[in-house]
Amino acid sequence: MSGFSEYESYDAMGLAELVRNGDVTAAEVLEAAIARCEVRNPGLNAIVLELYEHGRDMARSNLPDGPLSGAPYLIKDLGAAIAGTPTTGGSKFMEDVVPDADSETVIRLKSAGMSIFGKTNTCEFGMSITCEPQFYGPTKNPWDGDVTPGGSSGGAASAVAARILPAAHASDGFGSIRVPASCCGLVGMKPTRGRNSFSPGLGERMGGIVAEHTVSITVRDHAAILDATAGPAAGDPYFAPPPSRPFLTAVGADPGSLKIAFSYGGATGAKCDGEHARVLDETLQVLADLGHEVEEVDPPLVNDEMQDIFRTLMASNAAQTIRLHPTKGRLPEEGEIERVVAATAEKGESVTGYDVFLAQGRMHGAGRRMAAFHEAYDVLLTPGLGHMPPKLGWLDMMMDDADEYWDRVAAFSPYTVWFNLTGQPAISLPVGTTEEGFPVSVQAVGAFADEATLFRLSAQLETAMPWRNRRPEGLPIV
Repeated sequence: MSGFSEYESYDAMGLAELVRNGDVTAAEVLEAAIARCEVRNPGLNAIVLELYEHGRDMARSNLPDGPLSGAPYLIKDLGAAIAGTPTTGGSKFMEDVVPDADSETVIRLKSAGMSIFGKTNTCEFGMSITCEPQFYGPTKNPWDGDVTPGGSSGGAASAVAARILPAAHASDGFGSIRVPASCCGLVGMKPTRGRNSFSPGLGERMGGIVAEHTVSITVRDHAAILDATAGPAAGDPYFAPPPSRPFLTAVGADPGSLKIAFSYGGATGAKCDGEHARVLDETLQVLADLGHEVEEVDPPLVNDEMQDIFRTLMASNAAQTIRLHPTKGRLPEEGEIERVVAATAEKGESVTGYDVFLAQGRMHGAGRRMAAFHEAYDVLLTPGLGHMPPKLGWLDMMMDDADEYWDRVAAFSPYTVWFNLTGQPAISLPVGTTEEGFPVSVQAVGAFADEATLFRLSAQLETAMPWRNRRPEGLPIV
């Protein structure tokens, strides 16, 4: 396997299997990833911090025996911490934040034998579903350099879509895993609330609506990575019920005949464009042919209410994030944070404790309604996005009108934030394309703590509507 030219043909589990079988070394796998980073990242700006020696040290270490051991990985520059490495959250204001300990997610990824070799770009504080921070500059979408790769995990999705590596760390508070996965033709799951720990720094993020996981080219990588990271850490305030068996066992297992509800938005008030409606229709036909029962039923949610709950929590969180800066002890000066962040945080300063608790109460009420909904339906299917990815600059966090900005966010991805609020697992699947070949996704939503059903169904769709070999044209050759 001279030069490892076959590298891009494998997902993370496939690379790990090669290492396990002695076909290549973990060091050779990592060098293949680094070589692609060196050639492709300059045109993408997906990876903003190179940690090559960190990754090489891990690749040369005694690897554990596991399905991911020896696979390369990248960490998003928001939330998850690597000791001694800046965690800026895409913000100039946070450029001096250097954690002194690995976060629990990073500890578990290292324990699984993954070689972490860099950090990926994100919008400031993760407060968007694009990836255009003033601090690091915009990340390009490998499918079309003029449109957004999505966000806030846009750097991760861009790197994976460009086949620099097959999977990368991501996080999701509004759709920040699922949106960039949709924009870049990848699989992206937001797991159940409390499935992954935020130890040691936090018990929860933004009142429980944020979850960490991954973007990847295959469903099985998603399952294997969740097996590696899931479970509580000491002191966690709550955690998701543990699965009865490893998530990886669900991939390829017969899902049986499921009752699948689908909605274009309908009574919720959410709307999608024709491309996403068409791909949802195509997916429903495939599911019916596979023996599933599909029925149009709108979920018991009102989009305007869900967006309003999110904005209250986001505003208070923005103010909290700024005031909890670990070293500065002051508010940002002009130019240290972006205008939308500043305006949202200013609004958060006037949000009372009552407002936050009221929003959380409404959020949990939505969760109760969805729990009742899933007593009748195993899965809910929605469009992945409200419309196709806009051009870079349309979701501009330097806009003067923050309300207009958040309205654009809501129109671009109305369906994703609902399940951050209810806490359910939801997965974006790149099942379709436009006539020009640009990826188009659907979102599948499972009952609380039931990722296993989503993995079974997603793997079945991956076989019936394969996407793995679709990749952007014109990637620089390595």
